[in-house]
Amino acid sequence: MKIVTKLLLAGLIFLLGFLSNNIYADIITHSQSEQPLNDGRTDEKPSPNDWIKENQILVYSNQVIFDIKNAEWSKFTDTHSMEPVISSRANAIQIKPKSPDDIIVGDIISYESEYTDGIIIHRVIEKNIDEKGVYFIAKGDNNPQPDPGKIRFNQIKRVLVAIVY
Repeated sequence: MKIVTKLLLAGLIFLLGFLSNNIYADIITHSQSEQPLNDGRTDEKPSPNDWIKENQILVYSNQVIFDIKNAEWSKFTDTHSMEPVISSRANAIQIKPKSPDDIIVGDIISYESEYTDGIIIHRVIEKNIDEKGVYFIAKGDNNPQPDPGKIRFNQIKRVLVAIVY
């Protein structure tokens, strides 16, 4: 009888040790894994379209190649309207979209506006249609208000597809 009791006690100790080890490992694993912080904010910005597919990005030990047709290199003025995504220190690659269907809410576009001189680069926050066709509303990520006026496709010069810091 003593042997059976000892075996049962050893089995119980082993089982408790096994379970507590699994619980401990689960706690450690979850506390060390990277988790996005959700602080309850509801002002999340939509993500841009997937303009560059994985097979268009070739990474070698001595160079990186983006296989993108009609790409243009860009630098930016330091207006702070799109920081921290874009600053005057960033380099970027942009392309000319083919149609309004290419552009989605979340894309960052470069466009001409009748309200200011030069090219503006801001995020599309709305895409809609009216009697004149498709239009976009854009806003700098750090600006409190959207840009004035509706942006038509013919005003859009390029779409940001890559940022290199």
